[in-house]
Amino acid sequence: MSVFGAYSHYYDLLYEDKNYSKEVEFVSAIIRRHAPDARTVLDLGCGTGIHACAFAREGYQVTGLDRSAEMLARARDRLKQAVSKGSPVDFQQGDIRDFKLTHRFDVVVALFHVISYLPANSDLEAAFARIREHLKPGGLLIFDHWYGPAVLTDRPAPRIKTFENDEVKIIRIATPTLLVNDNLVDVRYDLTIVEKLSGRCGQVVENHRIRYLFWPEIESLLSRHGLNQVEFREGLSDRAPDQSSWNTFVAATAQPEAL
Repeated sequence: MSVFGAYSHYYDLLYEDKNYSKEVEFVSAIIRRHAPDARTVLDLGCGTGIHACAFAREGYQVTGLDRSAEMLARARDRLKQAVSKGSPVDFQQGDIRDFKLTHRFDVVVALFHVISYLPANSDLEAAFARIREHLKPGGLLIFDHWYGPAVLTDRPAPRIKTFENDEVKIIRIATPTLLVNDNLVDVRYDLTIVEKLSGRCGQVVENHRIRYLFWPEIESLLSRHGLNQVEFREGLSDRAPDQSSWNTFVAATAQPEAL
């Protein structure tokens, strides 16, 4: 497959060093603590399906939601080989801000900073309203995000990284711009992609707008949407977040609905 197609074609290579299995273990432990009888999981922003397939291997019935048709095509290809001994995964196309599925879930997860890709207050409000609608009473929400104190303490800086497999070599330059009054970081990714077999070279530019969050606004957001915080911790750690914690996790349960 040519690397000059959609972003989804080389997405997994760019993030192959991410420890998905350890993250699923971390999240599964949170589920066991707060929703031990959970059976159904909604994976928001599921991308190419790595988290979703891992949760399925844990025995959960998983629905993966993503707005990218190309990402979902890769996820379905992965599913054919990845979940031979687990539960099936139902992949659906939709936007986290306005999706509507036919049933509710025991657990909703939004991992790999999906929530931080909602830059405006209106985006966050819409997404959390949809999440609450799709959680069963007492259901569990788990999400991670960029944490404001760490972003402002250890500010994002330009980085160059090389990725390579048997087919392609990718050089990625990340150039961040901190928008301190908006709680945003604009990251420009300049990618040079070389196909090893043909020698063809292409250029791709991506712009990612990422919102960093502070605990008081998270707490307020949860409260407005009928969610009670049960955990707030540094990613893949038992530590409470501090100014060194770029990635933090929040777990919250849905309040009982009024009669």
